[in-house]
Amino acid sequence: CFAPFLCLRPPQIRVKPDRTGVVTDGVKHSMNPFCEIAVEEAVKLKEKKLVKEVVAVSCGPQQVQETIRTALAMGADRGIHVEVSGKDYETLGPLQVSKIFAALAKKEQADLIILGKQAIDDDCNQTGQMTAALLDWPTLAFSSEDVTLEADKLKVVREIDGGLETIKINLPAVVTADLRLNTPRYATLPNIMKAKKKKITNVKPADLGVDVSSRLEVLKVDEPPQRQSGVKVETVHDLVEKLKEAGRI
Repeated sequence: CFAPFLCLRPPQIRVKPDRTGVVTDGVKHSMNPFCEIAVEEAVKLKEKKLVKEVVAVSCGPQQVQETIRTALAMGADRGIHVEVSGKDYETLGPLQVSKIFAALAKKEQADLIILGKQAIDDDCNQTGQMTAALLDWPTLAFSSEDVTLEADKLKVVREIDGGLETIKINLPAVVTADLRLNTPRYATLPNIMKAKKKKITNVKPADLGVDVSSRLEVLKVDEPPQRQSGVKVETVHDLVEKLKEAGRI
C-alpha cells in the first residue's frame, strides 16, 4: 500500500505593473464554496419536488461558464451567463451583482434566490442582503440547517451568537447559505457529460437595464512587505535585547 504525499507550492500572487489589482491571467475559475452549498440546497429542494426548476447564474467573462457547468453537473436545470468583462469585470462588486440578480429574478419570475453568504476573495457578505433590498423581499442570512418549504412560507434555521434561531417568512425570498447548511455532492462523470448538453443563456447587463459601473475607485494595490527571517536566541535576556534593537519595546 502506497499513499503519495505531495507538497504543492501555492500559486504566486503578483500585482499588476500599474498597481490597479492582481494578475488573473491564466487563473482557473472555480465556484465559491458558499455558493456551492447554495447550489446543493437548491438541488435538494428540487429532488424533494418542492421546486420546479433550478437556474444557476454567474457574472463574469467567458471563463465563468466552467463554473456554471459545475452547477449543472450538480443538478441545476439550466444556466444564465451574464457577460461582464474588461474594466467592468475588474470593478464588479456586490452592488452591481445584486442589481443583476434582482433584474433576473423579475425576468425569470423566480420565487426563491439562494446564494452563498459571502465570497471568499473579498469577504463582503453583502450580495444577498442587497438583492433582497432591491426586490423588497424578505431575506434569511446565514442559513445553517435544511431550508424547508411549507405552502407559501419558508422555514430556515440559522446560527446566531446565542445558538440557533428558527424563522418563517413569506415567499418570494432570498436565502444565503452558511458553511454547515449541507455538504455539496461531487459531480459524477455521467452528470458532467449531461451538463455539457444543458442550456446556458448569454445575456449582458445592458439587456437587463443594469448599469455595472462602479462607485468605488481603487487608488493602488501594493504587495505585502517581504517577511524577515527569524532569529534564534539563547536566553530571555537576549530576547529582550533583540526586541529593544528592533524598537519593539
